[in-house]
Amino acid sequence: MTEFLVKKFVKDYDNTNNPKVRSSYGMLSGFVGVICNILLFALKLTGGFLINSISVTADAFNNLSDAASSIVTLIGTKFSQKPADKEHPFGHGRSEYIAAFIVAFLVLQVGFSCFKNSFAKILKPEAVVFNISILILLILSVLVKLWLALFNRGMGKKINSGVLKATGTDAFGDVLITSVTILSIVIGKITGLKIDGWMGAVVSAVVVIAGFNIAKETLEPLLGEAIDKETYENITKKVEGYKGILGSHDLIVHNYGPSHIMATIHVEVEAKENLEGVHEIIDKIERDILREMGIFLVIHVDPVDLEDEENLLRKQKILEVIGKLEPKASVHDFRIIEEDGKIKLIFDMLIPYSYGEKRREELLSDMDKALKELNERYELVVTLDNSFIGE
Repeated sequence: MTEFLVKKFVKDYDNTNNPKVRSSYGMLSGFVGVICNILLFALKLTGGFLINSISVTADAFNNLSDAASSIVTLIGTKFSQKPADKEHPFGHGRSEYIAAFIVAFLVLQVGFSCFKNSFAKILKPEAVVFNISILILLILSVLVKLWLALFNRGMGKKINSGVLKATGTDAFGDVLITSVTILSIVIGKITGLKIDGWMGAVVSAVVVIAGFNIAKETLEPLLGEAIDKETYENITKKVEGYKGILGSHDLIVHNYGPSHIMATIHVEVEAKENLEGVHEIIDKIERDILREMGIFLVIHVDPVDLEDEENLLRKQKILEVIGKLEPKASVHDFRIIEEDGKIKLIFDMLIPYSYGEKRREELLSDMDKALKELNERYELVVTLDNSFIGE
């Protein structure tokens, strides 16, 4: 069913780096969500009144909020594809994250509202009227929601959409919510216990937790989260695969929306290489990364002298010393300059985030002491950095 809908309504559906294709996926998800959730809302609301069940009624209004979420998905996805303008030179891709945050707010609102109603029914419990037709309706609702969850989760992963993933997560929560509602009706029928209010409270708690989780996942890219290791490895492996590139470091990814990603990276090349030839390679890498990965990459070149054997030997010994002092540290942009009777060791070093200011100073002091034991003329010029990769 999912594959049929995608092929039917999304043109060029495999080209997920294309903003228009991403927009089509989002529009399809939104329309399907609106139709399914409004239908479920109407049926459950009617059923809830017929059997006098607060948990079924709460579940119905949860579906109504899901319909509103789908409308937000439609608007957010469409707006995110607006081209860049003078006020927003990086485009409007982050509109997807804002849309997902609105979805989270709607989910939270429904959760707190349902909890209020459930608490009132805990204080004044009422019997739930058992109706086999309503029970069948709820079971069908679970199946519909399970399909919607898989539908949105699958499309969200395919186009890396936070709002579609949030919609899928919300639908999975609905599967649990309706299952709890069914359990409430069955237990009430078998035992005669009036637990509908308590079950409604459980439903409300699940909804609220889902809302907080969606909000958290949405805010992280807006605040500026670290690049995940898989993306880091994919980019660096691609870049370092080109002829003449000795290595890379300082990869920083700026996320302006799933289809609006900009990155910068430093690459090392032999110092003796022809500048025009290096420039041509760099241009090719940037073009290929944009075409194949949809990432606008800017590359900074660091020349490396591989013919100065004395300095290469010095570097090897210095790295051994640093490795003993802090095995998790990594060094790049390494240069050795002899000046005014001193041998300046100039480099950047990545250290763990756990380092506080005091520990940083202690590490620099220990490095200076250890390296001066190798050569009293050594003078450290070190820039301590933190990694931009998620741990």
